[in-house]
Amino acid sequence: MLMFEQDACPWCEAWRREVGVVYDKTPEGRLAPLVVLDIADPLPEKYSLDYNIVYTPTFVVVEDGSEVGRIEGYPGEGFFWARLEKILE
Repeated sequence: MLMFEQDACPWCEAWRREVGVVYDKTPEGRLAPLVVLDIADPLPEKYSLDYNIVYTPTFVVVEDGSEVGRIEGYPGEGFFWARLEKILE
């Protein structure tokens, strides 16, 4: 899973505090390992997105380098986990 962030993003920091500290220890984290990217940096060539990233944080689940689902923003951990579970089904 790609996480797009930027400096001074309060919602990115909230995600890191509430979810990021445990993400890699969860079944979801093992299934979709986290790769953090700065929104201002070019997208590595090995990834393909359906459309540009506008908001941070944005989480993009990729399979074989291509986007299969996305979560824009972070309104809270309940929303994040429910949305991610739906994408990973």
